[in-house]
Amino acid sequence: MMINPVATQNAAPPDHFVSVKGLCKSFSGSVLYDNFDLDLSRNQLVSVFGPNGCGKSTLINMISGLIPVDQGEIRIHDKPIRRARIGYVFQNYRDSMLPWLSAYDNIAYPLRVKGIPDRDCRDRVEQLIQTFNIQLDLKRYPYSFSGGQQQLISIMRALIADPEVLFLDEPFSALDFETTLFVRDKLQEIFMTTKIPMFMVVHNLEEAVFLADTILLLSKRPTHLVEMVPFDAPRPRTLDTLTSPEFIDVSRHCLEIFRQEMRK
Repeated sequence: MMINPVATQNAAPPDHFVSVKGLCKSFSGSVLYDNFDLDLSRNQLVSVFGPNGCGKSTLINMISGLIPVDQGEIRIHDKPIRRARIGYVFQNYRDSMLPWLSAYDNIAYPLRVKGIPDRDCRDRVEQLIQTFNIQLDLKRYPYSFSGGQQQLISIMRALIADPEVLFLDEPFSALDFETTLFVRDKLQEIFMTTKIPMFMVVHNLEEAVFLADTILLLSKRPTHLVEMVPFDAPRPRTLDTLTSPEFIDVSRHCLEIFRQEMRK
């Protein structure tokens, strides 16, 4: 079994990699989402930005199938969640690692759970390491790596089973600035190489705009989609992107919408 970054199929791919219809979710009688709809075009990196407590992480947890919805339909590549291959990178990468396993075995874990033979597991892990030029001693245990290296290992683990979509819940929130730049560049490299669509929650507006093809701007509770803002700067995005007129205009527009929502 080998990873095929650009898989080809006879059937035409669906128009959307995520489709949400009539999503409803409440907690302890407090409405978070009410009849929420969302369609995300395929082959995109999408970021989610909004006020604290608006349910950004809850949204991707529902779409990825980690928590149940009260009502509504969610489809991944026009399939029910249970039939889709999902990759997920958790916000707390330290707690998501299995500390008694080496970094190598952490990456291979999703394959072994599926009963993939050891030889195929080794082949898949080695190919992933070579594809993204991972210069780490993966025989070491997770606690011996830096935060950025642990997050990279977590991303590799999410990719190993060849997911149809990769969800990331605030992947930079526990990282310092230097490490954030490193992980950000690796994520962009992964996206450009694999073409796997990504759906990412972020709490920093610069990060939300810099990486994304589309920025989803959410409202305060009860949460609705205020606007889907496109950002079509060429890839790879670089430091020059941060000072480009397009980046500045899109960031200013998103910030103004955010401020309007906070004043409500």
